[in-house]
This record gives sequence, structure tokens and C-alpha cells, in this order.
Amino acid sequence: MFINSVVDFGSTGKIVRDLANGLKLQGHEVLIIFGRHEAKANVDTFNVSDKFQSLIHLTMTRYFGRHGLHSNKASQSIINKIIEFEPDVIHLHNLHGYFMNVPMLLDFLKDKDIKILWTLHDAWLISGSSAYFDFNGCKKWEQGCVECNSTLDYPKVTGIKRQDKNFYWKKSKLSKLKNLTFITPSYWLKDMLSQTFLDRFPCEVVHNGIDLNVFKPTSNEALNSKYKNKKIVLGVSNKWEPRKGLNDFIELSKILSEAYVIVLIGLTEKEILALPEGIVGISRTSDANELAAYYSLAHAFVNPTYEDNYPTTNLEALACGTRVIAYDTGGNKEVPGIEIVKQGNVKGISDLLNVSRKYQADVSVFSKEIFLENMMPFYEINGDK
Repeated sequence: MFINSVVDFGSTGKIVRDLANGLKLQGHEVLIIFGRHEAKANVDTFNVSDKFQSLIHLTMTRYFGRHGLHSNKASQSIINKIIEFEPDVIHLHNLHGYFMNVPMLLDFLKDKDIKILWTLHDAWLISGSSAYFDFNGCKKWEQGCVECNSTLDYPKVTGIKRQDKNFYWKKSKLSKLKNLTFITPSYWLKDMLSQTFLDRFPCEVVHNGIDLNVFKPTSNEALNSKYKNKKIVLGVSNKWEPRKGLNDFIELSKILSEAYVIVLIGLTEKEILALPEGIVGISRTSDANELAAYYSLAHAFVNPTYEDNYPTTNLEALACGTRVIAYDTGGNKEVPGIEIVKQGNVKGISDLLNVSRKYQADVSVFSKEIFLENMMPFYEINGDK
């Protein structure tokens, strides 16, 4: 059984579906429980979403800092489904997302003889508030991040922050679990966990993979014609939060010559309207093949994120034969072939862009198949596959 906020949507939703499909090919029975957005295929899925409950959960998060402490009805549905499905292994992913009462689930699991895997895609589990806190920093550490300097990042809190209480319910509930193994996509996050109360649990690193049948050198005549005679500096994000480096792209646009054009994908309409000259904003691409065409056309993919776990956008660009320039952030430097720049060094990015270089290497190490192969041993029970 997989439990994640989404399926078939965003990076974590695609990862969950890939893992489920990989296990099915080996003859296992799988079920994916999710609570936000829709599944592309209603196969092996159980949707506990409830818009009214989610709205209440969002409100209680925003004004009272109570994220992960509501949606009791949906949580009971999850528990009922666990009892019915009788899983040998439960693989948890993102439990934050306004869709479940996390302590309620953990209380149910603590006495169960079920193998539990938990892939951490961010740092919410050790945070008093935000899913990412390194960008804004913490006021104090006590076996983990207790107080985030800013609570305005997802899940956003504008009212009562109650960070100490949030941190300690996480510590209390998690410490009672048994037969639990954490998995992180980067050594950066694993190292962070080793400084927290979670250091008592085993933690393994498995780098994410991508579909090399999609992300490969791809030509698109319409794009080629639109951007001819220009060197494209590409940036891609599902959401351009401050930590993603949008302001750094704006600074970069001021120092690049007219030979370059910055193209940013994933912006809101409001963000697009506010862009300065020299930057082209795109809300989204039509599909992954079009995104691959953008990667392939780019002079370079630039990732000026100030905090990230193991961005798959880096892998996608490299697989399309495009060089990647990124800040020394999170798991960026764990990817072979990336050109690393000190955080905030926009001039350093500009200098590298003016040095002609084409990335060429064996990208098979980024494949989804290798990721699945590395993950399969975790699902073994007492040596049985």
C-alpha cells in the first residue's frame, strides 16, 4: 500500500505510480491511497479527498498552524482500507497536503506488525512548520528544527504558529513506531535527519530516476523557429516559490547580453505579467514531450534553487543533452555532470553561460528502471521478494 497526497500528479505522484507499476510487474498486489487532485487512471487507487474537509484543514493550517491534525473522516477511511487490504508493506510518502490527520494514522500503525517505508521528499517531518526551512533558517535546533524563521512557505501559516507543539507531536508519535525505514532521494536530507530525533531509525538513500524514453534529445520545429538565433537559458519549476530563485533569474537578465533569452516555465499569470524585458514566462507546457523539446533547445538549464532535495528537473535536462548550472544546494551536487555555483552568485552563472560547453555522458544512471531496481529490495519481507 502506498499513501501519498497525490498520484499521477507532480514528481511524487509520478514516483508513486512508477513504484506501484514496478511491483505489479513482479506479481504483487498494490493499492495507492491519495487525497488531492485526480488520478489519470483510476487503477489500483483509493481517493479519500473531501473538498469540505480539505477547506477546513487549510483554514486551520493557515490561521492556527494545525497542519496534519484534521481531516479525521478521510483518515478513518484510510485506516479502514488498511484493515481491508491487509498490506504486508505500507510505503508512506507526503502525508502533508490537507488530506489526513497524521497522528491518527501513526497511532493506528504503532502497534501493527506491518513493515513501514517512508520516503521523505522534503523536511516537513522534522519541522515545526514549513516543508522546507533551510532557506529561511531555524531559530533553534533540539534534535530537529523546532522554529522556522518564516512560516509563510508551504504549508503557509499566517496566524498562530504553534511550532513547538507541532514539532513535539511529530517527535512523540514517530518515536513510538517500529519496523520503520526512511528513504531519502539525497544524502543532503539523510545527513539532516541524522541530526534529529529520527536518527534512531535506519535511513537509506535512493536517487530518483526519470523516463529516458521521454526525456531525450527532442526537436520541435515550432520552438526552433520561435527562438532562432537566441541562446535560451531555461528555468523550470512546478511553483516559483522564493527559494526557487525567481529573483535570481531577474538579476541574471540584467547582466546577460542580448544574445540570450531567459525562458521560465511554471509561472502564474500574475508572475508572467511582472517579468522584466529579457525573460519569457510560460505557465505550463502541454506535455512532457514539449518540455523535453524545451530542454533540448536550451543553451543551458539553470537551477538557482536555494533549497531542494534532489530536483528531477536537473536529470531531465541532462538526459536531453543540455548542460545544467545549479547552486550548491541540497542534492544538486550529487548529480554527475552538473556545474555548481555558490548560492546567490548570479555573476558566476553568467560567467559559466559565456563559456561554451555541451554536456555529454552516460545518462542511463538517471533511468527510472535503475531507480525501480534499487527500490525493489526494500519491499522484501523476511528475505522473500
